[in-house]
Amino acid sequence: MNRESVLLQINKAVETILEITSKLDEVDLHKRPTANKYSVGELLEHIASICAADWLISNEATQEEMEDFYAGVSYKTIDDLQNGLVENFESLKNNYEKLTVEELLTERTSYWGVTYTRYEWLLEILSHLYHHRGQLHAILVHCYQKDPGVPMFE
Repeated sequence: MNRESVLLQINKAVETILEITSKLDEVDLHKRPTANKYSVGELLEHIASICAADWLISNEATQEEMEDFYAGVSYKTIDDLQNGLVENFESLKNNYEKLTVEELLTERTSYWGVTYTRYEWLLEILSHLYHHRGQLHAILVHCYQKDPGVPMFE
């Protein structure tokens, strides 16, 4: 169990998402490749909130608390999205660095009934970010022929 390595990989995901977003124009945020699915901006808003939201979930936030959290999320410009992503990652990193090994191994249950240790929740956060980063890249490349030219892996 190496939280530092996982946080390093999350940081890599954050850095590449920042690099991708730096190549977008504000108009790109309104693109919606599929009806009834996230626009590019909505997807990025979700990505920017993952570290904060998943930290709350890993601490057994209720469904109502999560609904309140998401209702307060508002990143509408590229700068807002980038700043939110960085701030939420730094907060997650600081929170995880303060946990003892015993706390990392403590099981926590989400409001929908999934139980993981806090360390496993950290792995879920990593997976969540990489999943949506891949979605973002695929949307830009395949739907809008806008390859950001950012390597996804080292």
